[in-house]
Amino acid sequence: MNLFRKKAEDKKPAESLADGGLIPEASTPAFVAVLGSGCAKCNALEAAAAAALQELGMDTRIDHIRDFEKIAAYGVMSTPALVVNGKVISTGRVLSKDEVITEIKKLGA
Repeated sequence: MNLFRKKAEDKKPAESLADGGLIPEASTPAFVAVLGSGCAKCNALEAAAAAALQELGMDTRIDHIRDFEKIAAYGVMSTPALVVNGKVISTGRVLSKDEVITEIKKLGA
């Protein structure tokens, strides 16, 4: 018996953040999050994301998720990480403002 793995039928679908879940539903408009402890690199990624959103004219709040259980729910092992609309678009490095803009445009957010 493996204590660390759940059977597929035991897994519940992701709940929305509004319901206290870890990962937002796909219908959540323009969800942006920085995953990391709050170190200088995490803060730099948050600033780059904020500048990118401002340049794109998007009035989107950026969540800074510091809870390692929630970070692990995204499958992220290296921070800082950037999540847009529930999809991890970068891990382990600080993106520039222009790189964030490019990634957001790729997703059509």
